[in-house]
Amino acid sequence: MRSPFCFLVLCVLALMPDVVLAADAAADSVASEKPNTFTLDAQLYVRGEIRRGGMVESDDKESLQKDYASFVNSRTRLNLGYERGVASMKVSVQHTGVWGQSNKGTVNLYEAWAMFKARNGLFAKIGRQALSYDDERIIGNNDWTMAASSHDVLKVGYYSPNTEHSVEAFAGFNQNAINTAGGTFYKNGAYPYKNIFTLWYHYAPRRVPIGASLLFMNVGMQEGDSLEYTTQYQQLAGTYLSFTPKNFRAEASFYYQFGRNEHRMPIRAWMAAVRAEYDFNQQWTAYTGYDHLSGDKYFAVPPQGSIGLIRHDVARGFSAVYGSHHKFYGAMDFFYMSAYVSGFSPGLQSGYWGVQWNPWNINVDLSYHLMATTAPIPHNNRLLGHELEFELDWNITKDMKLSLGYSFMRGTDTLKALKRASSDGRLHWAWLSFTYSPQFIKVKW
Repeated sequence: MRSPFCFLVLCVLALMPDVVLAADAAADSVASEKPNTFTLDAQLYVRGEIRRGGMVESDDKESLQKDYASFVNSRTRLNLGYERGVASMKVSVQHTGVWGQSNKGTVNLYEAWAMFKARNGLFAKIGRQALSYDDERIIGNNDWTMAASSHDVLKVGYYSPNTEHSVEAFAGFNQNAINTAGGTFYKNGAYPYKNIFTLWYHYAPRRVPIGASLLFMNVGMQEGDSLEYTTQYQQLAGTYLSFTPKNFRAEASFYYQFGRNEHRMPIRAWMAAVRAEYDFNQQWTAYTGYDHLSGDKYFAVPPQGSIGLIRHDVARGFSAVYGSHHKFYGAMDFFYMSAYVSGFSPGLQSGYWGVQWNPWNINVDLSYHLMATTAPIPHNNRLLGHELEFELDWNITKDMKLSLGYSFMRGTDTLKALKRASSDGRLHWAWLSFTYSPQFIKVKW
């Protein structure tokens, strides 16, 4: 991991003279203005959920387990921002928890970073930060989850509104604690990886409504214990394409995973997705799409009460990595958010159709999803089920939003076997959320 860090550090050192020059130019330009800006804002996000169906069945036939759950979870976030010329900084502290829980929830530092910009478009950003690229399928802030996602990384890049090209690279190196000896083994920490290096490039021509991105990621995962361990590196490479003329939008993506996982198993996995939208007018939009994520061959469905072992020589189940998973593969998060009974993945095919209605400051979304595995399932077909989804978003004011949703899935016997879900095969999920994001202070001096 030293080479990527050295590369990023050298990039930072290379842009420092331009940062100084840009700071001098900024100081001259704001000689008659107030150069310092401070902002203080907050967010309250509360979501209540009711679920029925889908709970893993118990092996104890005498136990009385009600397949039903209801709860209210919340997030409170306080954000402080500062900017002076070419330098800026942000600190974000958040509390997450479930109403009434005994440990009073969790308080953590969501973001804490400093950023420096040069006059030629180069920049460097260091610290804990939320990362988001393209449609957030591979890397996103996963904001639906209360804790959301952020990473401790050093990021450098180039961006200018006057150019068609953008490029970013970031690297991270994780430890569980400060150690004077050893300290290179990392497992079950705040992040799933020991180290990471990612390179992203985006091309967006001015006169043509297209965009193209290339992404490469190298992730080191550790296996073993502090006395004996190995670091296995897995890679991901792919592209994201978009075409956005006036009333039509289309996007496509393809990613391939290779290398080895933390269990030293070779990885040969891939995914592909397409989506298209058409605006009939300012209020009505129709869309359709298809996702294909590869799965492991010879996928076993062990009988109830048994383990069922099959030796796999290659991992072919695609990992959704660090993306905003809730945006894809069905709103119920029944896939790629919870493990299958064998630990491997049969893959997923998801075809969907939907319509959006946008009257005034309200957005209504109604969609249908057809789910199936990509790998064959012994003694079962590949169909997993049908899912209907409804969501309504009401932007009450510019900083206040009320949302509600309902999803229903009619699962098949294959879904029941893979997930050991409830026997009736009918899954219900409803939720209601409220978000308020006021800005308390914005001052200049």
